[in-house]
Amino acid sequence: MPALTKNARLHIRCDHDIRSLLDKAASYTHMSVSEFVLKNAVEQAQEVVQAHESITLSQTAFAAFLDALDNPPQPNPALRQAFQRHAQHVVK
Repeated sequence: MPALTKNARLHIRCDHDIRSLLDKAASYTHMSVSEFVLKNAVEQAQEVVQAHESITLSQTAFAAFLDALDNPPQPNPALRQAFQRHAQHVVK
């Protein structure tokens, strides 16, 4: 398998204290500063995306969710009216 070319660049400015901290942390982990920053940024980004794109339910809540899907309530008058308005404005 051919090696992937890394061609996207990311430029970051920081103060000297932060740079020193990153240098020290990278050296403790035997990584370059770029590797250290990228690894940790990617891990944090994955956590943030996961937190915003997934839902975690308890077993009780999941059972209630499945029950609602299997046995939906009858539409109330407000929902029926909303469907009628939608049908009037949607081009078929």
